[in-house]
Amino acid sequence: MEPSPEVTAAHSAWSGSTLLDADVYAEPLVCGNAVYVATEENTVYAINASSGAIIWHTHLGTPVTSSTLPCGDIGPTTGITGTPVIDMATGILYAVAFLSSNQHVLFGVNVDNGSVVSQVVVDPSGADPTAEQERGGLAIANGYVYVVYGGLFGDCGDYHGWVVAAPLSGSGGLLSYMVPTHREGGIWAVAGLAIAANGNLYVTTGNGDSSTTFDHGDAVIELSPTLSEIGYFAPTNWATLNSQDDDLGTVAPTLLPNGDVFQVGKEGVGYLLSGSNLGGIGGQVANITVCSSAYGGTAAVGMSVFVPCVDGVIDVVVGASNLSVAWQTSSFDAGSPIVTGNVVWAVNIPRAILFGFNISTGKQLFSFPLASADHFISPAAGPGSVYVAGGDQLFAFALS
Repeated sequence: MEPSPEVTAAHSAWSGSTLLDADVYAEPLVCGNAVYVATEENTVYAINASSGAIIWHTHLGTPVTSSTLPCGDIGPTTGITGTPVIDMATGILYAVAFLSSNQHVLFGVNVDNGSVVSQVVVDPSGADPTAEQERGGLAIANGYVYVVYGGLFGDCGDYHGWVVAAPLSGSGGLLSYMVPTHREGGIWAVAGLAIAANGNLYVTTGNGDSSTTFDHGDAVIELSPTLSEIGYFAPTNWATLNSQDDDLGTVAPTLLPNGDVFQVGKEGVGYLLSGSNLGGIGGQVANITVCSSAYGGTAAVGMSVFVPCVDGVIDVVVGASNLSVAWQTSSFDAGSPIVTGNVVWAVNIPRAILFGFNISTGKQLFSFPLASADHFISPAAGPGSVYVAGGDQLFAFALS
């Protein structure tokens, strides 16, 4: 993949923004000359990347009325929350819609015309769908669509972290892995899971409910393509993290070019883990305090990891056996960053502003207002453009 060209200027590309039928928590997807956006009303849109005109939209079913759920902070409806994924080989977009029947259904949608080509219920056997939230992004690998689950905001109900694998072929049943906590241990970071070159998966969990026996809460877990557990890592203070709701899994694992893993969470401590052996409890290669608290998904270029924190974006440089902080922006509650060429983009969530920072220094280069910004919002990049869903609107910014 060729590096993105250097960005010297940026401006609003559309005179207005594209209005959608509900808020967007998922990251937009750019494919060809279209941007695909999924809403909490269970609607998928294909939008012309150049003009902002709606090409097609498909409503996948009535969403759940949020007030009927035992807790949560998304409303008034809960529909598609996790970021969909596009199978480039077949031109099918996969999205998990939460339907009013209290079922999570994986839909396959033709990217050219919006027609529904497949659908399958992906609630794991024995799970309570009303207590599970499909917040993390979907992923395609090894002939499967992988789906992750965590709990609702408020940690209500009898939920667990789950990974579910649905065959792309449509034949054969679902595979599933349940985090072996007594309760909780959700996999809810917005970036979902990470997939290594050998097809193995890495997920990170939130707090379990044990403070005496290790239960895989607040852990990084490695799984085989068919969801057998291979190994795990947990900080030595996992019991404190469990009891204080200091989820390690507020951020998904970051895979580095050498196969190692970087992990940071709500406590703000960054861990460097060996990709060949996660190390068990206290088995990190190195650790460093990165920031006050981190949420969302990282962006990585080479051995630099750009971390979204409540006090700005931080550039963490990964060495062979150490971590260091290269720069930190001014303090703001940062959404998940992306990188285009020499610019790191991230949204100031409380102020609903898209910022662009110099990748080498962290100096602010660009600033654009949005209508609003939902938690953990992430921009998306296309050829010469950056797209951001702000509430129920989509914004486009041209780069030159």
